[in-house]
Amino acid sequence: MAKKRRIIIGSALAASLALGGGWAADRFLIEHVEVTDVSAYEAANATVDATTYDTSDAVVTATTYESDSATITVSKVTAGSGDDTVTYYLADVVLADATVLKSAFADDSFGENVTELPSAIAEANDAILAVNGDYYGFRDDGIVIRNGVVYRDKGVREGLAFYADGTVQVYDETTTSAAELVANGVWNTLSFGPAIVENGEVVDGIENVEVDTNIGNHSIQGDQPRTAVGVIDDNHLVFVVVDGRNTGYSTGVTLPELADIMTSLGATTAYNLDGGGSSAMYFNGEIVNQPSNGGERATSDILYVAS
Repeated sequence: MAKKRRIIIGSALAASLALGGGWAADRFLIEHVEVTDVSAYEAANATVDATTYDTSDAVVTATTYESDSATITVSKVTAGSGDDTVTYYLADVVLADATVLKSAFADDSFGENVTELPSAIAEANDAILAVNGDYYGFRDDGIVIRNGVVYRDKGVREGLAFYADGTVQVYDETTTSAAELVANGVWNTLSFGPAIVENGEVVDGIENVEVDTNIGNHSIQGDQPRTAVGVIDDNHLVFVVVDGRNTGYSTGVTLPELADIMTSLGATTAYNLDGGGSSAMYFNGEIVNQPSNGGERATSDILYVAS
């Protein structure tokens, strides 16, 4: 895998917290819970009927899990050598029903700055497989629909919608509403991005995209740890978590390189999720990748398949 000149991304978050005082702490550190006991809230507000059912030079190792609800094959892939080594984890997931793929919030609560380790969220929800989500709690905008229930309706960016019939679509949040999406059968949405593959082709210009323009998150470029979801077919998804910032083990990848991985897997659509230190894959009781922080980073949400 050819590598381009590395770009080092700096973060102004720590300095800004020191300078911003109470405002910055309130914006980025203090929990603002909007919904407590999310499980009960979803049970009371659900509008979708969730049916429940009891590369050539790469080194690949794989483990498969099968149940009535899903078949999951998790592979570790290592390609390249030396400073160009890239290691990523691939979960190939075939669902019996689209609603088997669920979302869960940290501490079973919805709001800004509410975080928990991905493994803890996964264990609390009896997950067999989980990846970090879009870190919705870092911001106060976007359309947030989870498990058929609306939590936030403030469209600003390019989102991804999972429908209860198994289809998955990239969409413009600013041209619709959460209520309209749910009425059309949307089960889950993600609000991060960008879309990196559409119609089986790598999206042009993704190397220049800024997902957010808020403090400390201006750019997602360069070689980075990554998390992405790709669509092979209805109810057939691939989740990829790329490790990074660890020379000799895995340097990370650029967005175009991530898109190349997804197209090589046969994805017709692929979408970038929160990455960096947040990138994590949980499988069969443990985090299987090596997060760049030296351990898991607490985040606000996961996507998961229950055991």
